[in-house]
Amino acid sequence: MIFVSFSLVSGHLKNLWIGKFSIFPEELFVHGISTRHGGGSTGAFDSLNLGLHVEDDANRVRHNRDILFEGLGLPRGQGITCQQVHGSKVVKVTRAQAGRGMYDYDQSIADTDGLITNEPGLPLMLFFADCTPILIVDPIHKAIGVGHGGWRGTVASIGVKMVEMMEQEYGSRPESLLAGIGPAIGPCCYEVGQEVAQQFRDAFPEFCDKIVMDKPNGKAKLNLWEANRLQLVGAGLKPENIDVAGVCTACNHRQFFSYRADGGRTGRIAAVLSIK
Repeated sequence: MIFVSFSLVSGHLKNLWIGKFSIFPEELFVHGISTRHGGGSTGAFDSLNLGLHVEDDANRVRHNRDILFEGLGLPRGQGITCQQVHGSKVVKVTRAQAGRGMYDYDQSIADTDGLITNEPGLPLMLFFADCTPILIVDPIHKAIGVGHGGWRGTVASIGVKMVEMMEQEYGSRPESLLAGIGPAIGPCCYEVGQEVAQQFRDAFPEFCDKIVMDKPNGKAKLNLWEANRLQLVGAGLKPENIDVAGVCTACNHRQFFSYRADGGRTGRIAAVLSIK
């Protein structure tokens, strides 16, 4: 993953940094993962907070979303968001739903943690503060998906469900798909209790030793990056077609919002993906 700086003449887009996966063809798709820089929010939400559900001033968040979309060259107000609930439900969205949740959280797609579409010019946008962004594109059938991989969504294989739904709805073939796993809390910082660690051992016995690392204090370190990557490989994606950012949001919480590192009161970065 590379990060691109936008410093536009309009003034309010200065210091806007957006991460991009070099594996995604720029002639087919528009995408980006935001940092916490370049917006108008203050305090705990400084500065490009994109979450409407975190007690930030709603008008500032709406303005921040416009800043991000302008930086990506996308039309304001036309994206689709969902009310992420740390589950694994994936929903197919269409042009008729353009704008759902962009400026009003209550209008977001309810109880959903993954979105897919094959409609050009319909940006998907999900929000993160340590959980794992999962972006998938099909350059053959021109389809896309974005998923929210917290530990619950990851243990429930949300990435695999996105792949399966893209196969079913758009005729996607896993071996042709390209995926990006964005900045999220890394195995360096993500300590969990044994009850969570055991759920991963039970769900993924074939590779649990690669994602769960026991600690002397009785807890365990969890590698969500690798858990999601290995699931996508198991779903049929080629390993060389998966780009892992490998950036820990907790270690780098001055660049990214991190729920753990920021003590639970913080903003949200966004992953945005659209078909040209």
